[in-house]
Amino acid sequence: MKIKDILATPGLTGYYFDDLEAIRHGGAKMDGFMYIGDPVTPGHKRIRQKGESISIILVLDDDEVAFGDGVSIQYSNVVGRDPVFLASEYIPIINKEVVPFLKGKEMTTFRQMAKEVDSLESNGKKLHTGIRYGVTQALLEAVAKMRRITMAEVVSEEYRTTISHEPIPVLAQSGDDRYIGVDKMILKSVPVIPQGLFNNISKVGEKGEVLLEYAEWLRNRVIKYGEPGYQPRLHLDVYGTIGYIFENETEKMADYLGKLEEVSKPFPVTVECPVDIPEKDALILKMKSLKEALEKRRVNVWICADDWCNTLEDIKDFVDASAAHMIQIKTPDLGGFNNTIEAALYCKKNGVKAFVGGTCNGTDQSSRVTVHVALAVKADLIYNKPGMAVDEGYMIVYNEMQRTLALLKRKGVIS
Repeated sequence: MKIKDILATPGLTGYYFDDLEAIRHGGAKMDGFMYIGDPVTPGHKRIRQKGESISIILVLDDDEVAFGDGVSIQYSNVVGRDPVFLASEYIPIINKEVVPFLKGKEMTTFRQMAKEVDSLESNGKKLHTGIRYGVTQALLEAVAKMRRITMAEVVSEEYRTTISHEPIPVLAQSGDDRYIGVDKMILKSVPVIPQGLFNNISKVGEKGEVLLEYAEWLRNRVIKYGEPGYQPRLHLDVYGTIGYIFENETEKMADYLGKLEEVSKPFPVTVECPVDIPEKDALILKMKSLKEALEKRRVNVWICADDWCNTLEDIKDFVDASAAHMIQIKTPDLGGFNNTIEAALYCKKNGVKAFVGGTCNGTDQSSRVTVHVALAVKADLIYNKPGMAVDEGYMIVYNEMQRTLALLKRKGVIS
């Protein structure tokens, strides 16, 4: 089986590109859904602009079609990430570098072809992570269609993993609509809630008081309206704001997270990106010291690393240092999906929880592929995506997971 043709078409994502530095430090103000102010991060035309994708379509020589969607995350071009992913800029690069490489190529294994694509360069630099992300999605679906099995089975067989027999817990994202969004999550008994988008001090409070009040409200809301037996984990993404408030002083941050645990009981808590330091090694040391301080106090709050986990090597560095209880493997940041698979397996092998995440700024197809990978590596957590409206993204991820598990059970792959 050969690849007969490759097409690249512009598309839209399920969310937007936002200039995180302008929002966090640049004095950006909200006007409805718009941000007022000037962007400060290179590549951003405005603080909030439409999210763009590129669909990479593979036509096989039996006329079977497979595709993947290249995207970059909502907060592009910060903490070492690649620039904003614009279709007009990157489709010509795909046509120049990827099309000649793949056209007429004999199909082999996903693992081999993904590694080859992930190593492609243009002008001495690796291709944008969004290109590698989209092309490897298409290759995974193409191998699955060629072999007439699911994408989860392809990953399981090539990486010698055992596919999960149960759904992977899903973390829903509320965005700034963190009250109505939570009600939607409670109605659907989402396992992990609500992410929350606490991306500046005003949303957390000058002393962290706003976040504590919110966590207490969240706890009470679940108790009041949750179905009997509903016990979600509370996952709060704070974008380094706790570190800003307490000047990255480990003991003060640990004390604060102890308070957060108390107001959230009986529900367990994860705090994502508690600290933001603009250099990877220093961040790893600070996260490690915070984790140790929590364990010394017997504070049962997990900390989740996100920033500066941009490559497989980065993630290995965080894992080797025991710098977090959980790592968000931000799938588009790692480029080829082969890197996401290897990162998740490395986390799990070394006792760190693997959150196969990504971005609200993805697409329906990139979300579906993520589901198959998460099932194949037995991830500990997966995002609902794309978007932050809760319902649509959760539907896509939940339904793809249920369909895949049903097919695998029918075939006897899982019990």
